[in-house]
Amino acid sequence: MNTKTGVPPIRLFLNKVDWQLLTFLLLFLQVKLVIKVAGILLIYLWHWNFRFGFNMKNPRLPLFYPVIMGIALIGLLVNGSLPTIRYDLVFITGICFWILCLLAIHQVKLLVDRQDAEKINQTITVFFLLNALVSVIMLVIIVLKTGALNPYLYQGENQKYFISTGDYIKGIPFDTSTTNAMLNAFGVIYFLSKRNAGMVLLCMLILILTASNFTSILVLIAFSGLFLFRSDRNQKSVMLVCFFMLVIFLGKISPQNDDYVAEVFKKFIPKEIPQQKKNDPGVQVAGTTNEKSTSPRSAYTDTAKMMMVQQVVTSSAVAGKPLIVAAIRANTRPFIPSPNINSASYQQKNDTTDFQKRLFRYIDDHENNLAFSSRSNKGPLLPPGKIVACQQTVGFMQSHPTKIFFGDGIGNFSSRLAYRASGFQPGGGYPSHLRYISRDFLTNHFDLYLYFFTRQKELHSIINTSDSVYDQLLAEYGIFGLLAFAILYAGFFIRKTYNSVYALTLVLVLLGAFAAGYWFEQLSIVVFFELLMFLNIKEEEKKKRAIYA
Repeated sequence: MNTKTGVPPIRLFLNKVDWQLLTFLLLFLQVKLVIKVAGILLIYLWHWNFRFGFNMKNPRLPLFYPVIMGIALIGLLVNGSLPTIRYDLVFITGICFWILCLLAIHQVKLLVDRQDAEKINQTITVFFLLNALVSVIMLVIIVLKTGALNPYLYQGENQKYFISTGDYIKGIPFDTSTTNAMLNAFGVIYFLSKRNAGMVLLCMLILILTASNFTSILVLIAFSGLFLFRSDRNQKSVMLVCFFMLVIFLGKISPQNDDYVAEVFKKFIPKEIPQQKKNDPGVQVAGTTNEKSTSPRSAYTDTAKMMMVQQVVTSSAVAGKPLIVAAIRANTRPFIPSPNINSASYQQKNDTTDFQKRLFRYIDDHENNLAFSSRSNKGPLLPPGKIVACQQTVGFMQSHPTKIFFGDGIGNFSSRLAYRASGFQPGGGYPSHLRYISRDFLTNHFDLYLYFFTRQKELHSIINTSDSVYDQLLAEYGIFGLLAFAILYAGFFIRKTYNSVYALTLVLVLLGAFAAGYWFEQLSIVVFFELLMFLNIKEEEKKKRAIYA
């Protein structure tokens, strides 16, 4: 109870929350598109306002959104493709995604302008507390289901969890774990700027639990810049604690993720491996275990020790003596049986899923157009898909110079919409009788998708997908699309916040995230980033007014 006001502290805390903003965030960040649309409709019922304030001199919102839609319309005319019902639906859907982005940023700006900065900060804190609560509940459910206190090391159920445990920590958006990780990455930087150590550590904990190595690397890069150039002693201490939390997780909680990161770096930085003869001691022969080779002498010694242990166990059982006493007398450690991790239940299933069977049938029907995924392609494994996707996009532009400026068109080459319209996304959500796959998408990124996602599960990772905002803008909107993004979106926020190191750090984290996802179409982390940026702009303007007052 507050002695001055007579109001409980929790009530004082909740009274400082903007419930309209919180409701909008909880709805719009949900994975289901219908819930996102409901969130937009609800917030516009609360604040019926369509005065976007676009002007060339000092725009209220980034001009990127209306310009990118204009580029798409011009590209449709320039490319001269014949209109069809299937592609018309794809094009209209793509424009609708941009309209949703515009409507969302407009309402975020209105909410920030209307409310006091302290109330918005409190709302953001409540959002991350709720997200952390939901994330922890998800982890507890996994622990109860598996019976393993550390499911990141649990290999049962055909390794359903194990290295993939973080994939199930989706947070309050119930979207991908990467979305949860990116939101918490923003939270780490945001609360670090507010010197709220508790919330920094909480956001870092949830980020770590998602096991998103890519996001963790982005945060560490951000930390390195802030640590060296713009942080006090307390902030440096908090960043060091966050770093050691990640080290402990990779070293003790989920060491297989550490191995995974090392393997990824090896793929992106190829090294020439010296050839070894098959009879060399260090050569690993296919079909053998991953243990280091041993000499005949050590192999004999190990065998002898095992025979001794078996004799001790047998004799002690017969004599009725405790196992530990017998082991001490035999100068050996007690033998405690453990689960056989080589049994079937501890191995990943390599069975072809029903979804993969659909992909294989499609490959068989279009084999002549598929260079990578064709059954006849028996060559060595491709480099990481991200690299191949970039090569495909650049190669396409070189062979189609007329599409350099305005791109190949919405949904025709590289976008989440292109994958969704194909009807081959596990989540579905597109009318089956209106499925659309352009030839350019089929012979490039979709072929790459078929290649990796018809193979073993460990290849279904972010490094083997074509997902990238930069790829999308260049391939589908051309050079003008990339320039519009750089000048009218990134440039807009950089100009508005150039005095704030933490705001610029958020921009850099977002730009890094754009290399691994179609985030504008995801309708999630971008709107949260925009909220934090507008809040920072408001706070900086308030400081300027206080200085000159």
